[in-house]
Amino acid sequence: MKLLLTSVVTLLAMTANAQDLVYKPRNPNFGGDTFNYAWLLSSAESQNTIKEDAPAKTELSELERFTQNLNSQLLTQVSRSLFTQQFGSNGISEGSYTFGSLNVEVYPSNAGLVVSILDTNTGEQTQVIIPNQ
Repeated sequence: MKLLLTSVVTLLAMTANAQDLVYKPRNPNFGGDTFNYAWLLSSAESQNTIKEDAPAKTELSELERFTQNLNSQLLTQVSRSLFTQQFGSNGISEGSYTFGSLNVEVYPSNAGLVVSILDTNTGEQTQVIIPNQ
């Protein structure tokens, strides 16, 4: 009888200590308390070791704008002069041309006139397609 009474008391004691485990997320994106966002943000910012660089200067002075404009106009004049010397007044014609380290090939295709430009120093290449009219 003592054994039966001891085993019943032991079983009752073991079931009395049991409880439900409930998961409650902290992150508000996953159903947690919406007031946790400030704590999560400050925690993430304090752990961030990457700092942003200062923003680049975007506003140019009058002198800098004038200098850029002048350089652009001079380069345009030089490129027009080279274009006229190489291709003549009739414009682009089929063939292979060399401008310093640039190798330019002009040939017709189904899409139009293709201008393939290769920089022999770096190996960079680009194509310009002039559609048929």
